[in-house]
Amino acid sequence: MSDTSYVPMSSRDAKDALADLLVNLAGALDAEQFDPTVGAEVGSALVRMRLTNPVVVARSAEVLAELPRLSESGTAFFRSKYAALMGSFGQGYAAALQADTLSDQQAIQATMSTTHKQTEQAAKATDTRFRVVFDNAAVAIAIGDLRGVLVDVNPAMAQMLGQDAGELRGASAFDLGHADDYDLARRRILDELIAVGSGTVRLEARFRRGDGSYGWAMFAITLVAGDGDVDGYLLAVGEDITERREMQAALYRQSRHDPLTGLPNRLLLHEDIADAIDIAEPDDHIGLCFLDLDGFKYVNDQFGHATGDRLLAAVAARLQEQATADGYVVARLGGDEFVAVMAAPIDIDAVTAAASRLLASIKDPFEVDGHKLSVSASIGVVAQPVFGADADAILETADVALYRAKADGGAGFFVHEPTPS
Repeated sequence: MSDTSYVPMSSRDAKDALADLLVNLAGALDAEQFDPTVGAEVGSALVRMRLTNPVVVARSAEVLAELPRLSESGTAFFRSKYAALMGSFGQGYAAALQADTLSDQQAIQATMSTTHKQTEQAAKATDTRFRVVFDNAAVAIAIGDLRGVLVDVNPAMAQMLGQDAGELRGASAFDLGHADDYDLARRRILDELIAVGSGTVRLEARFRRGDGSYGWAMFAITLVAGDGDVDGYLLAVGEDITERREMQAALYRQSRHDPLTGLPNRLLLHEDIADAIDIAEPDDHIGLCFLDLDGFKYVNDQFGHATGDRLLAAVAARLQEQATADGYVVARLGGDEFVAVMAAPIDIDAVTAAASRLLASIKDPFEVDGHKLSVSASIGVVAQPVFGADADAILETADVALYRAKADGGAGFFVHEPTPS
């Protein structure tokens, strides 16, 4: 509805176009001057090509997860760029799809917003056209009184909610949403619409289906003012955006987690440290164990990168198990570098004890591809003041401590003594 000039693509043309988009993404990873906006352009292009079917979207996410294999730079190169590119892709896709949805809603609103100050004959014709649009529109439409009680719903709305239209008439629209969205919905509708007496508000909110599950919808809610003996009413035009929200969530997770190990990546680690800084008290310290495997290059050279990747995944699993048991987070920065983060309040003794347990967790050999492989690690241990600190500076201090541990021969840890305050 929003683009009447759209011409469906043949299967061959679609495949060629998708191949070009994938090449664009891979090229962005390998470019000397990295431009993450390429991801947003590709996401927007998918919407313009009308490739928004949930099956297509799910398959696209699977293909994008394999994107690093197309990069010429190898498995270790793309980490931070891939995260930024996928985040940009999700933003571009969501923005284009939202614009498309709003355009559809506006078109419906334009069709249905006709003047009722006409002759009786014209009004009857308008009512007839309204009913045709109402009953056959692909988007969900509801009419409610100024208290939010549903007067009528069209078949698309009933289908979206998973309930019979007859059961919905007389129900409060506020009772059909999620409890956590109740206050927001009432405030937007009562304060921004009914109190003003006119206008349209747009709202993304969860709705409850007939089976008790929840989905997400985008609604454009218009106050149609009354005239004389005719009461005003609320006209809501909505679309189920559950699949889009899930796609955004999947892309968000991909952009912040390492695809090899599933651990948080550098981007998410940096965000977590920044969050800890924001909520820190003046005397709080944050603990870090910056871990690097000793001699890992030998494994790659001797057994190949595929075996090396599987060893990294196995090491990550043990580190994650230990971190979960101790109640902290471990992330992979790339290559064979990992960082464990311990939230405030904590002291250097507790961080040192955690480092000892991390080393112990990877002491036993790993069975990988028929080989029994043993690895050791070096760890830089710090407990840094976090109030008013800088996330990069904290990581840099831990990195320097790691360098000292490596210089001391590895297979152990170096404790950076905090500067007296």
